[in-house]
Amino acid sequence: MSDWKVIDGGVTAPKGYRASGITAGLKPSGLPDLSLILSEVEAIAAGVFTTSTVRAACVDYCRGRLQAKPSAKAILCNAGQANAATGEQGLADALESAKLLGEALNISPESILLASTGVIGQRIKMEPLRAGIPQLVAEASETGSDAAAKAICTTDLVPKTIALETVFGDRPVRIGGICKGSGMIHPNMATMLAFVTCDAAVSSHLWQEMVSRAADRSFNQITVDGDTSTNDSLIALANGQSRTPAITEMGPEAEKLEAMLTEVCVHLAKAIARDGEGATCLVEVQVSGAADEVSASKIAKTIVGSSLVKAAIFGRDPNWGRIAAAAGRAGVPFQQENLRIQLGDFLMMENGQPKEFDKSAASNYMKAAAGGEYLKGDTVLIQVSVGNGGGFAKAWGCDLSYDYVKINAEYTT
Repeated sequence: MSDWKVIDGGVTAPKGYRASGITAGLKPSGLPDLSLILSEVEAIAAGVFTTSTVRAACVDYCRGRLQAKPSAKAILCNAGQANAATGEQGLADALESAKLLGEALNISPESILLASTGVIGQRIKMEPLRAGIPQLVAEASETGSDAAAKAICTTDLVPKTIALETVFGDRPVRIGGICKGSGMIHPNMATMLAFVTCDAAVSSHLWQEMVSRAADRSFNQITVDGDTSTNDSLIALANGQSRTPAITEMGPEAEKLEAMLTEVCVHLAKAIARDGEGATCLVEVQVSGAADEVSASKIAKTIVGSSLVKAAIFGRDPNWGRIAAAAGRAGVPFQQENLRIQLGDFLMMENGQPKEFDKSAASNYMKAAAGGEYLKGDTVLIQVSVGNGGGFAKAWGCDLSYDYVKINAEYTT
């Protein structure tokens, strides 16, 4: 199902949203570091968060807020300090952040959700945050999505944004999203940070179900380095301002909306994988023939997360044995004689047996991807089949370069 079109506007493309991003002085670099996403009306809110035992204060805050009331009007995000592993004072800082924004917007703090990104163990720099909130609110506009996308970045090389539009009856319905992430990416929920807006009317329980399923098929299927963050948060708002009939149960319209939501999340997830620290190309692994989608997903993510596979792709070495080994250790049983591996157009293994292929041409295929157009011609495709089952899944990652070590060896120094 793909009866939608790509439009401009990111999180402010859907009706009834404004956004802003400013430089408040939270980052030593002087780059933008404080962002706001604001709905004109109270919106149904859903969230998926890190499964890490060591969590940021914003994660605990949002979980509590959404359990008490699955709706919100605003999302506040700071960059520079993760406010994770900061104890009671970190939570106090989070609560003060919501209180300050609530006062500036003249809304209840209970209608505000929070996110943070940056260095673990560092509290939010509250003095510049306090001073920056009035400007952040004043600059919120219907064209502010790009500014918000830039202000949530840390080691990202590019801001990440997407918006789609479809039609329900005779009315347009839009979903927009922004996200950040480049390193510490191996989610067990969503991604580093992702914010999605929608102007359809959806019941709270159904919206949460849709968001959770979309996360499983997108953000939960990417990896850069095998590290899950303390701050992983996917927050999605649906404010009903398209004035389309409310969707309260699964059916054709709900399926259409969820498909578009999933497409937004997949695009953002792929953008994160492509922007992996030090990466030169995107890697997509497709697994078919498994017993079910869960099994296929596990194999795909194991392959795309293998350091040996990632390093071979960076070296443009068509070493399919590493792909076979990763599939075999994924914890999903299959018959070895059913294994099939293909890199781009090059069939390397079939029925569990090696196949002759042009190694030089296969290497050149990977070299070409490294020079390809962003999120279009820059993808190395690996296709693996493990049997005759109906299970199919995709996972995304990137190659592993020398620069990844350089970036992370000096992250706080």
